Amino acid sequence: MGGAAVTLQDVWALSNNTAGITALEQPTAGVYVENRFGIEAFTTVALQAVYPTARYGTYGLSFSRFGDELFSQQHAGVGVAHKLGQFSLGAKADVWQVSAEGYGSQKAVALSVGGLGEIIPDLYFGAFAYNLNQAKLASFEDERLPTIMKAGLSYQFTTKLLLAVETEKSIDYDADFKAGVAYQVLKEKFILRTGFSTLTSRLTFGAGFQARQLQVDYAFGSTSLLGNSHHLAVAYAFNVRQ
Repeated sequence: MGGAAVTLQDVWALSNNTAGITALEQPTAGVYVENRFGIEAFTTVALQAVYPTARYGTYGLSFSRFGDELFSQQHAGVGVAHKLGQFSLGAKADVWQVSAEGYGSQKAVALSVGGLGEIIPDLYFGAFAYNLNQAKLASFEDERLPTIMKAGLSYQFTTKLLLAVETEKSIDYDADFKAGVAYQVLKEKFILRTGFSTLTSRLTFGAGFQARQLQVDYAFGSTSLLGNSHHLAVAYAFNVRQ
């Protein structure tokens, strides 16, 4: 959906907007694999798990790795979110390690907060601020983890059609406008998605399939200059009584 995910409520909300994990009613775990532009070094592998409780909020753990033996980024994160009526609030802390051959490695902690609310029936507003503390990796040239702010809206026109729009701004780059559409072809079984991102001129297409507690999603992204990207996510909701 072009990356317009700040209002989406699933296991991946742990990283997209932590407040969104409050919608999960069962413990859920997911594995995500991404390759950009057909280059092996530009591969990301991630694992996320969310555990909801009846009284004490919803908690999540996330892990990821990007890169190869020459350069890599890896992280471990913990998040918590709580629902207050029609609104949800979430916070997350990520420990990042960046390694480069011949230069060693550096660690930093990024703190993030997010909010999500249903303004009117079926219309959601979400906002997420990543790395509010502007965590520093190295003193040389004041190297820091990226600080990113994003906000967006989504509207469920019908039980089958969802539209999402979002603006994302990194303090180091121009603003990025993203929009996406999801259409449910078969009830609760098969979903088609498409979207675009203006900053990277990227078009995306994808599909999702759900079989009971298992959800499988695939996305394909294309940019005119750099090439194609492939994204695969598999999530499973455990049928556990709270």
